[in-house]
Amino acid sequence: MPMWFAYTLIVLLVITSILLTLLILLHRGKGGGMSSMFGGGVTSSLAGSSVAEKNLDRYTVLVGIVWFACIVGLGLWLRLALPASS
Repeated sequence: MPMWFAYTLIVLLVITSILLTLLILLHRGKGGGMSSMFGGGVTSSLAGSSVAEKNLDRYTVLVGIVWFACIVGLGLWLRLALPASS
């Protein structure tokens, strides 16, 4: 496999790691969290969470899936790129 593929996965992994950390910090915890600073702490509807919180959940899951795919892809690339040792 080409070397640019590994570099692309590493860059994508770093970006998604930083983005995932920021998204997790924006979630509301027991004490309100940082999400209340950006409008996530607005009074919620009958469902229990606002539209902003639902979208934040969706973005976090999406970035987590991309992050996981980068980890798996990099592991497979390393397995195929490195020669097998006896």
